[in-house]
Amino acid sequence: MRQGTTDLMIEFAVACLATEDHRRIKKLVRDMAQAWPNEAALGIAFAITTAASTFEDIVDTQASSKSAQLGFRLAALVAADIYAIQEMGQVPAKGQDLLHFWRRVDPYFLDV
Repeated sequence: MRQGTTDLMIEFAVACLATEDHRRIKKLVRDMAQAWPNEAALGIAFAITTAASTFEDIVDTQASSKSAQLGFRLAALVAADIYAIQEMGQVPAKGQDLLHFWRRVDPYFLDV
């Protein structure tokens, strides 16, 4: 069975969360936008949300809970950026649009 792009994105996000390295997790959104520049940006938010939920269900430690919470926070922040991009007329926003937006408007995900 061939894995779809969304499955690969979720797998990538789960692997990142599993490191429990908050510096690496904070780079997750940028890494995903760079890895999948032509995919719908909402796919990034979806993958991170799904990964955080999955990770939270699988691992039950305080450190993993903090990693999952960080994942949910990042998904919410990137969703807000996607909304801003789409309100400016770029529908659907793609990973490359996020990178452009961050360079021009809000470098939060570039500076981590």
